[in-house]
Amino acid sequence: MDRRHFVKNSALAICSVATISPTYLVARRSAEQMPPWLLEMIARNDTSIESLRKYQVKDTDSPDLGGLRDGFDILNPHSTSALVQCGSAGLFSPSSKYYKSTDLLASVNLAVLYLIKTQHSDGTIDLLSTNFHSTPDTGFLVKRLAMAYMLMEKSGTPGADKVLANLKTFLLKCGEALSVGGIHTPNHRWVVSAALTRLNELWPNPKYVSRIEQWLGERIDMDADGQYNEKSTFIYSSLTDRLLITIAKGMKKPELLDNVRKNLNMTMYYVHPNGEVVTDASGRQDKAVIGTLENYYYPYRYLAIKDKNPQYAAMCRMIEKTAGPKTGAFIDYFLTDPSLWVELPAEKPYPVSYVKTFANSGLVRIRRDNRDSTLIANNPVFFTFMKGNAVLQGLRFASSFFGKGQFQSEKIVQNGDTWELTQKLDGPYFQPYPKESLPNDGDWEKMPRANRPQSEVQLLETKVRIKETTDGMEVEVTTSGTERVPAALELIFRPGGELKGVVKIENTKDSWLLKDQIGTYRFNDDTISFGPGTALHKNIALRGALPQMDAPTVFLTGFTPFKHVIRFS
Repeated sequence: MDRRHFVKNSALAICSVATISPTYLVARRSAEQMPPWLLEMIARNDTSIESLRKYQVKDTDSPDLGGLRDGFDILNPHSTSALVQCGSAGLFSPSSKYYKSTDLLASVNLAVLYLIKTQHSDGTIDLLSTNFHSTPDTGFLVKRLAMAYMLMEKSGTPGADKVLANLKTFLLKCGEALSVGGIHTPNHRWVVSAALTRLNELWPNPKYVSRIEQWLGERIDMDADGQYNEKSTFIYSSLTDRLLITIAKGMKKPELLDNVRKNLNMTMYYVHPNGEVVTDASGRQDKAVIGTLENYYYPYRYLAIKDKNPQYAAMCRMIEKTAGPKTGAFIDYFLTDPSLWVELPAEKPYPVSYVKTFANSGLVRIRRDNRDSTLIANNPVFFTFMKGNAVLQGLRFASSFFGKGQFQSEKIVQNGDTWELTQKLDGPYFQPYPKESLPNDGDWEKMPRANRPQSEVQLLETKVRIKETTDGMEVEVTTSGTERVPAALELIFRPGGELKGVVKIENTKDSWLLKDQIGTYRFNDDTISFGPGTALHKNIALRGALPQMDAPTVFLTGFTPFKHVIRFS
């Protein structure tokens, strides 16, 4: 199980608080001076604290005292640290019902002691779903818990000194690991560096700085489009933005903010009409997931105010409208930096009508106000179409050509007003193995196909041409080569809507055929029209095709040579 699903199923999901910078901590202001949106965050954080405390082990005779269980009933440091993070924000906030609460402080202290108990001798902790003695996952905790330390220290809660001493013990031991430990992924370098930046702000140490500089020496992994290596638009791109802001401020390296700006500029073109973010090109676990842009709120707000950027301000307003409550995951940023409490600058609309190619991601984005399309290379889903909240979440094509006919194109080529995606397949047969190379024991594995002469080689070329129309998009699928190969075009809609003009395929959960008419998919007040169709057979489980998704799916079927044009509006 990956980190995202582990956290989602743990108590940590209740409170995913981000990190803060002690450099920018100022004297705590009164609740009356805080803006209403921040007071709302504090109120939601109170609810999170209440929920988290239910997961904590309170039996004083238990060796697990103070730890928190996740949704799988597993005690772990991530769920436990969530109580420290959220609890510290509550202790610090004058409008919180937990403000200076000694009862909550006692629960937080038990959590800290559990963290110390489960910490390895090398200073690391485990991510029990996958990583053990993990420096990166230690960094994920430290960049949050260093924030918790500062909030708790500034809270003035009676008895906090004892808890702070325990937390300092844990954090300094983490610092030993972060100063020498290795990583797995590109973003881990910046996680470790941001965590060390936080520690260095609290307790300056030359070895922290040296390790940060060593990682930064590899340069930021940003391409010409403004995207990071992992292309993870829902999770790790926004995470990297926040990490680089942390490092830029704490290490006095403002040049790092240029990478954040480039990514935020690119992300403005990755917004669906309903405020969701395009995730189809991600190289990580958020590929094709449904997600909004709450994770970008802090970077957009920070630079909207710092740069007086009107489009970033507009992005903030859009995120507030479409994902407002979720921005509370980053309450610590806003509690500790009153400069972010000011009004956003005057807005200038972010782009909502454009054609934009992101060559490094193999992606083309076409948006016209309330509808948009995404064209995707290196992906079985090569096209999506959204109209308001009505979503065609994928278009796929497959044939039963030698069990390998799932269409996927390595690149997207633009020819005038048309984009082309191409796949070429061959299906050979194999002649007897060369006599002079025959093994003595008849072992098939010693006679690899690569050494056999080929014959009766079958060929199949598939071309997909996509172009914009006055009210939508047009997709043409054409094959050439071997004939009479069964094929199917698959329209995958988001669950929750209503299909009309299609025929249910018997003995299936949610599979439909579109014959020669026009079909519609309606979701609330938004409707996608699609067609015309074709239905020459009912084989929707072609050999070599990917399994059907768990979603309402409309099939157009035929045989090669296949040629069909379908329009979406």
